[in-house]
Amino acid sequence: MTTFWHGRRRRLLAATGAALLLTACTGGGSDDDGKDAAQGYDPAAPVTLTWWTGQTSDAQQVAEKLATEYQTAHPNVTIKVSTGAPTTDELLTKLSAGFAGKSYPDISYAYGNWAGDLGASGRTQDLTAFVNDPSFGWSEIPEAARTVATVDGKVIGVPALVDNLALIYNTKLFDDAGLPHPTDQWSWDDFRAAAKKLTDAKTGTYGTAYSVSGSEDTTWHLWPLLWQNGGEILDGTKPAFNSEAGVKALETLRAMAVDDKSMYLDQTDEKYGPLFNSGHVGMMISGPWSLLDIKEAGLKYGVTALPGVNGDHQTVSGPDLWVLFDHDDANRAGAARDFIKWLTSAEIDAKWNLALGNLPLRSSEKDTPQFAAYVKEYPGGQKFFDNLANAKKARPTVAGYEVMSRNVGDAVAKVLQGAAQPKDALDEAARKSAGVLED
Repeated sequence: MTTFWHGRRRRLLAATGAALLLTACTGGGSDDDGKDAAQGYDPAAPVTLTWWTGQTSDAQQVAEKLATEYQTAHPNVTIKVSTGAPTTDELLTKLSAGFAGKSYPDISYAYGNWAGDLGASGRTQDLTAFVNDPSFGWSEIPEAARTVATVDGKVIGVPALVDNLALIYNTKLFDDAGLPHPTDQWSWDDFRAAAKKLTDAKTGTYGTAYSVSGSEDTTWHLWPLLWQNGGEILDGTKPAFNSEAGVKALETLRAMAVDDKSMYLDQTDEKYGPLFNSGHVGMMISGPWSLLDIKEAGLKYGVTALPGVNGDHQTVSGPDLWVLFDHDDANRAGAARDFIKWLTSAEIDAKWNLALGNLPLRSSEKDTPQFAAYVKEYPGGQKFFDNLANAKKARPTVAGYEVMSRNVGDAVAKVLQGAAQPKDALDEAARKSAGVLED
């Protein structure tokens, strides 16, 4: 197998400027006239679709092969396949320019944290009735991923990839320290105690690690702790993360970083993974995309659910989407829907996500030979699949999330580096974010 996202954590670094540009180019309004974009669709009509995959290298080759397979079965459909932009991070800027120049694709890959801005563009299809048809099997896709695909009550795309955060640990470091391995029942107190005992300044070993770049990688690692403490990110469209629950969540991290000095602080997002793989970090909160690098490093490891608060082990999922756009052409709209329904079916997804080293989109894929091969090749894959059940909430799909995320990320970074206290930093982030969130 080859992995879909080698170093896929970079997908969390979507530029705030692109989100602002998108809103500016579209006026933040909607062209939705309430009409079904695919009304009058003729499945036999000749049609050409443009598909921006957002992929490179091996994944792009697989995408092209699948497009050819679909076209063979549907000779009236031509699919123009391209990456869409040099990197996935640049897709939002490319889409923004395309909206302004009316040259956007029929289907595009999109990070889930772009959903609010794309939904506000007025260019997306409303797929709500389409995905809720029993033949689609919408309920087989994890709830958090379905939520991310929904903006203002309308489904604008179909999940392209699902994941979640779990605890990955170095079994050798635990054994050498005489510590019991983490379990699914661990609390954050258990995690903190182990991190402190694993830290050894003489060998440059830390118990755990955290990104302080201020990016979405910084922010979304805070959300599970917030939810576990009973908090919410937003109250409607108003910041709510600076609640007592948010302060408790950030204080949990601050204590390890500042008081215990058991947390490696990564300024770049790119160092803590390699440090874990080299045996210098004992525990890492990360997702299934890390398994390939760990495997290549030859490291012995285990995976458990996240530590919890009073038995609550909620995690966060960072699903990405296939977003479908409206060109006032029923045949293009309908053909795009049919292709995505096919691509995300259990049979074809096994040739796509599972073949590329990702979790399956659908619960029905758990019994496929491809899933059996995946969990054999990537120990811990089954745990990540099971952990999808702990992804009970989703990041908000509101315009302005990107800016709010940066504000929260900056607050977390300040606190973990000892430059601010949790309450003050989160209050400041809330003040900065209040004006950019959609009213």
